[in-house]
Amino acid sequence: MNEMLLYILFITGLFAVVFLKNIIKKIFGLGIMNSAVVLIFIIRGAEIGSNAPILEGTVHNVVDPVPQALMLTAIVINVCITALALGLAYNLYSKYRTFDIDKLRDSIEH
Repeated sequence: MNEMLLYILFITGLFAVVFLKNIIKKIFGLGIMNSAVVLIFIIRGAEIGSNAPILEGTVHNVVDPVPQALMLTAIVINVCITALALGLAYNLYSKYRTFDIDKLRDSIEH
């Protein structure tokens, strides 16, 4: 059930990226897609009955920490990409006074 909700969340972000005309909404759609992928990896990486990778004498079945570390890296990269994309969108807005892709395309072509 949790994975199904995350797939719906991913499709929502994909819809925003593909069909919406506003650059800001497309950027947020990319963020939503990335968050859904990160959560899917974290949920799939956690096995039922596994413990945190803390070294104790009684713990035998532990979760692999590498996928979780990679997902933390993906979150940081997503924040950087979002900040860069928002900065570029602001630059476009300050020059053309619109976030609409069709209007930007017309302004740039003429």
